Amino acid sequence: MRPYPFSPATAPSTSGANVPPTDPHRPLDFGALPPRVPTPDPDEPDEYTTNLPVAYRGSRWRWLLRIAGVGVILFVLAVIWLVFTAPLSKSLEPLTPPSITLLASDGKPIARRGAIIGKPVDAAKLPGDVTNAFLAIEDRRFNSHWGVDPRGIARAFWHNVTSDGRNQGGSTITQQLAKNAFLDSDRTAGRKIREVLIAFWLEAWLSKNEILSRYLSNVYFGDNVYGLSAAAKHYFNRSPEDLSIAQSAMLAGLVKAPSKLAPTVNLSGARDRQKLVVAAMAAGGFITPAEAAEVRPARLATNRIKPLPDGTYFADWVLPEARDRAGEIAQETTVKTTLDRRLQTAAERVVRSAGLRDAQVALVAMRPDGRVVAMVGGKNYAASPFNRAVQAKRQPGSTFKLFVYLAALRSGLTPESMIEDEPVTIADWSPKNSDGRYAGNITLRRAFAKSSNVAAARLTQQVGVKNVIRAARDLGITAPIPNEATIALGSSSMSLLELTAAYAAVAAEAYPVRARGIEEAGERSWYKSLTDRSHPLSGTLREGMLDLLSASAETGTGRQAALSVKTYGKTGTTSDNRDALFVGFAGDLVVGVWVGNDDNTPNAGLSGGGIPARIWRDFMMRALGVGPAVAPEPEPAVVDPDAGNGFGIDDLGIDGVKLPEGEVEGLGLNLRVGPDGSIQVNRARDRERDEGRDDRRRDDRAPRDDEPAEDEF
Repeated sequence: MRPYPFSPATAPSTSGANVPPTDPHRPLDFGALPPRVPTPDPDEPDEYTTNLPVAYRGSRWRWLLRIAGVGVILFVLAVIWLVFTAPLSKSLEPLTPPSITLLASDGKPIARRGAIIGKPVDAAKLPGDVTNAFLAIEDRRFNSHWGVDPRGIARAFWHNVTSDGRNQGGSTITQQLAKNAFLDSDRTAGRKIREVLIAFWLEAWLSKNEILSRYLSNVYFGDNVYGLSAAAKHYFNRSPEDLSIAQSAMLAGLVKAPSKLAPTVNLSGARDRQKLVVAAMAAGGFITPAEAAEVRPARLATNRIKPLPDGTYFADWVLPEARDRAGEIAQETTVKTTLDRRLQTAAERVVRSAGLRDAQVALVAMRPDGRVVAMVGGKNYAASPFNRAVQAKRQPGSTFKLFVYLAALRSGLTPESMIEDEPVTIADWSPKNSDGRYAGNITLRRAFAKSSNVAAARLTQQVGVKNVIRAARDLGITAPIPNEATIALGSSSMSLLELTAAYAAVAAEAYPVRARGIEEAGERSWYKSLTDRSHPLSGTLREGMLDLLSASAETGTGRQAALSVKTYGKTGTTSDNRDALFVGFAGDLVVGVWVGNDDNTPNAGLSGGGIPARIWRDFMMRALGVGPAVAPEPEPAVVDPDAGNGFGIDDLGIDGVKLPEGEVEGLGLNLRVGPDGSIQVNRARDRERDEGRDDRRRDDRAPRDDEPAEDEF
């Protein structure tokens, strides 16, 4: 072991120095210091200098290694930050804006919400001129960079610093694809860093062809059109494989500012941009200068197919359910609905020709199982998208009597049962008939047909308000219903859609009926089967309801809705003629019609048996291909003097005497003598029937200002 150089035991003696020997047991004497040892010559190393430690000197390579280590740590931290903040997985998915297309029951598109999205394209299968147009103007070194183009960034930076013109961008096609992975458009430094990192990520996971294909399939071209396929069809009515150099250059030029350069709104700007793209193609060697010189301005051939509406009353109503059915919409999705295009067209035409003036209208048509096949929520969707068939909550008037009479039939009454049509007072409420006339003891059938208010109030008192409410709930009414007798005349508010579905339950022989606008897919879940079960409407009970509804629609207040086929329905008119309704069914259609003002102001002369009944009838005639009900003409009496049973002048014993002008009654006949002496013979029962018809007309007349409306409560 090498001795320690400063050990006294190993220290050599110094000649010429008067130094006493050292005694290890002797205490040190600090009074006298030893003489100074001369400094050794650096050129002559001795034992002391050769045994000293070597001094440490810093190295530049060590600092570089430290910087590299810090860089690696920062890169790892950046990757971790990217994983948690940047949508890496989303960047590898097809990037398309949300879009949903609604289909009619026959599979034809009827409305679209969102963008027009083209089918994906494969860049490898496109003509070279098509892809080269985009590479020339957007990313000329696309095939050589790794997602970021330093030369492009430097060129854009230098141009933006030295030029007074428009700024240039240095983003590559990969960066533009990465940008689409974000839902926001913030221009922060943090987002730009994440965009660059996603670009590297895409380059690592996708091939160049896949990146270019995704870019061309999702880039925006203006006019709410996304993707090369949709743009080629929209602007030139052809597929991407058939695009010319001029057309390809124009489409590639739109990417910079698609909203401003869309050729449908700025053709000159689009053509100027086209020239710039063609020049870039020639400068990049994608085409020869001679080919560039031959390129002419592209001519538009816009797709002449009528664009789908973004919104209609039916589309607005069904869209939330369609989105639920489609799940998260990350790309174009189609959902099949229950709408019948023919019936929808018929409904819109009938509404346009109704002559409503300032009043609004709503119409709902559905199948007995609840499939809505037509819907009109107002006279003009563009002027007012408020859906009065679904969103408006209005009083149903006497159409609510459906539930009153259902409760009465459930209690054991029949259409032949008698009810007193006389004034009544329930607590402090005294309802009145609209015409001020009362018929005494009448059948339920007649009371329902003439829409007697006092009869409905008496029935509600007799069967109980709770049972009337229960009948409404059973038929699917979910709107609030007050626990009071005035509900007999429709004092509670509900939507036309809900009310129509309740009438559909009678047509379907089962309750409740749920209105729906989406076709049911597959089998129902066990939970829905348990919670949404239907209950049969018993034969006797349904027959009684059909009896009442047919009496109202064919001979009662709703006779203007009568068809040449069996018709069922009920009118409704609220206080001061604010709302008028007719709801009923015929064939396999259940239809509800409402007419009124949005501000709930009165409409002089409006009643459910008037305009709503006629709109209902006109729609049904178009939908079912039937005609209106034709009242049977009275059979003329046959006068045959030779048969001995005629009724001539001689038979009356008035030989040679001129009868006075007017009516002569007797023998079961009604003779009407005209001014010229002509005689018209009618049977007495025909006259009584005609008088009854006149009475019914008076029952359905518009109420005077000093009397309540037909269904006032």
